[in-house]
Amino acid sequence: MKKLLALLGVLLVLAPTAAHANPISASFADTFADPVIVRGDDNLYYAYGTTDPLREGEKVAHRIPIARSADLVTWSYVGDAFSAGQKPAFAADDAAYWAPDVRKIGNRWIMYVTVTETTVAPGASAIGAATAPTPAGPWTFVDTPVVAPRPSGDGGWLWTFDPAQLTTPDGRKFLYYGSYFGGIWVSELTADGLHLTGPATRVAVDNKFEGAYVVRRNGWYYLFASSANCCAGPTTGYSVSVGRSRDPRGPFTDKLGQSLNVSRAGGTPVIAPNGNRWVGTGHNGLITDRLGQDWFVYHAIDRNDPYLDEPFGINERPMLLDRLDWISGWPTVRGGAWASDVLRDRPNRPLPPVRVASAPTPGRLLVSDEFAGRSLDRRWTAIREPAVTVGRGRLSWPVEGADLTGAGNDAGVLLRDAPKGNWIAETRLTLPLGEDTVRNYQQAGLIAYVDDDRFARLSAVAIWNTRQVEFGYEIPYAGALSYGGTIAGPPGLETTWLRLAHRTDAGGEHEYRAGVSRDGRKWTWGGVWTMPANTTPRIGLIAHGGAAPAVTATFDYLRFSRW
Repeated sequence: MKKLLALLGVLLVLAPTAAHANPISASFADTFADPVIVRGDDNLYYAYGTTDPLREGEKVAHRIPIARSADLVTWSYVGDAFSAGQKPAFAADDAAYWAPDVRKIGNRWIMYVTVTETTVAPGASAIGAATAPTPAGPWTFVDTPVVAPRPSGDGGWLWTFDPAQLTTPDGRKFLYYGSYFGGIWVSELTADGLHLTGPATRVAVDNKFEGAYVVRRNGWYYLFASSANCCAGPTTGYSVSVGRSRDPRGPFTDKLGQSLNVSRAGGTPVIAPNGNRWVGTGHNGLITDRLGQDWFVYHAIDRNDPYLDEPFGINERPMLLDRLDWISGWPTVRGGAWASDVLRDRPNRPLPPVRVASAPTPGRLLVSDEFAGRSLDRRWTAIREPAVTVGRGRLSWPVEGADLTGAGNDAGVLLRDAPKGNWIAETRLTLPLGEDTVRNYQQAGLIAYVDDDRFARLSAVAIWNTRQVEFGYEIPYAGALSYGGTIAGPPGLETTWLRLAHRTDAGGEHEYRAGVSRDGRKWTWGGVWTMPANTTPRIGLIAHGGAAPAVTATFDYLRFSRW
């Protein structure tokens, strides 16, 4: 049998290259969220997903569905890890199982899994474990949690979600876990992988990161983590960024040296929405093929079909796969091109050299407003008469206790017509929001605006104790409004440079990509939001989200350059 499987692997490598479509889970599932892939002792690949129906209209919650593949692109459903009545002793009757992570430790396979509800209290989640002789099972729960429910200190419970196990070259074992409420933590495990030992260490700040996955490469430990809302339908901005450390306990810093564990947390983008049909590109795992190439497995949402039709409301998050490239020591999906519709690069075959996607770069200056006068020039249009003043080369705007999201639409907006063609808009924003304290959701920045219910805003913003740059997006959908956001990068201490790069795609759709800099020189480019081809979005400024404590946003200029 082993010789037969080895021969199969050789045949797969030598077979002619063909393109395969994303999502790779389409043959057996409409949705397969939080995926992870391992290679079994039988030389086949096994994929595991979170508890959900697999097909529209099915109305059956599959408790950790399992699929199998010989080549990483053609998959078949094997079964579910757990039966309807199967649960560990500490799980509540209404518990679901999320975000599995599967590893071989010793002579058995261990599945770490989020147990959403325990017998401790409502909302008290935990990390459980199950063991099996093979990746396909049968799986048997361990009746004590690996990570027990953790009190938050205010009567609630920290989110104990999203386990990811790591074994170091010297045999030490670690488990990463946590989510937005509490942050991401790491604890050392006992040799059998089933119990914690020693103190826990926080490695990524709360209210920004979840879905940890850690790998070691060239002496560095890389912490991949997802940010933003996983499940906002067509406006889901879920994306993955990374930091690295010489120690599995951190500290993890990004390409610019910014820590992932501070209020203005860093994170070098690995994948984000890129303007094609895929949004919500997040919660990743990694798998290395037989030729040593790394592949990035993740879920995403088709913005044209974001929900299961029945039961409606469950975000449809199929499993995607793309090559992971390492450029100057940093990982990025498809050289920075990110999610694909078609897998032109095939696993287990020699691949062409990586093609590095170019970042937007400003060219010839088209038009600018340096706010040199004492009032706005006539090219600006003010909506709801914001209380702005102009003088000494700056536009000043007290942040309003108002917003554009939802049906309220009471925030002021300053707008002007955008140039034709492809361009980059840039501003220099000063917004002293401090650090660590809660100032929800004071923000200021740039906006691409069709109307109050269709816009994309790029803002330095206070999100609970964190300070982030969010690229928020609102559109009408299914008779309501859908809002989500993707995280572009960390703001500066007080001053942040923001860019929106615009281009028109082959279908006439407007694409806007977010850029952010802490010094005006080194730029981080994040995700893309789109506007319909039959619209004429205007570009402008915003300052809203909360009036207390009082803070004033100042803009030094708005410049448009050819791209």
